[in-house]
Amino acid sequence: MKDNKKLTTRDIAFIGMAIAVIEVCKVALQGIPNVETTTFWIMMFTIILGRKMLFVIPAFIAIEGCIYGFGLWWVMYLYAWPLLAGIAWIIRKNDSVLTYSIVSGLFGLCFGALCSIPYFFIGGFAMMFNWWIAGIPFDLMHGAGNFVIMLLLYKPVRKVMLSVDKINKN
Repeated sequence: MKDNKKLTTRDIAFIGMAIAVIEVCKVALQGIPNVETTTFWIMMFTIILGRKMLFVIPAFIAIEGCIYGFGLWWVMYLYAWPLLAGIAWIIRKNDSVLTYSIVSGLFGLCFGALCSIPYFFIGGFAMMFNWWIAGIPFDLMHGAGNFVIMLLLYKPVRKVMLSVDKINKN
């Protein structure tokens, strides 16, 4: 998909499909604590869609709020997922599965720390720190899951996405 400023009908359809893929995969894995493909898809779609991810992430976050309610966790999504897309944007020219796997794993490890930030404003540093520490076992699972998912899926999914992108350019 071209990274120009004009949205085409194809771009809009692809953006809609990206949102649907992220949401469906998230729901499909919600029974497994802190194992998710949201990180994987946000990184992959950022590589392919480029700046057009600016349409995907807010829509995904809004859908999450509509489905699950607009709680404190939702505020965390407002900065966590755009941050991930920004990191993926910065490293998008790198083609190393290991680089993407490490970044994905580190994001999972840091997710609890990122999500503890609103607790600082509610109850100060102690509340933020305690919330983060209590979630470390889940962050470890999250980081390991993200690393393995990216390691296994990056190459085959990227190959398919790039071939679809080439078809769309013709």
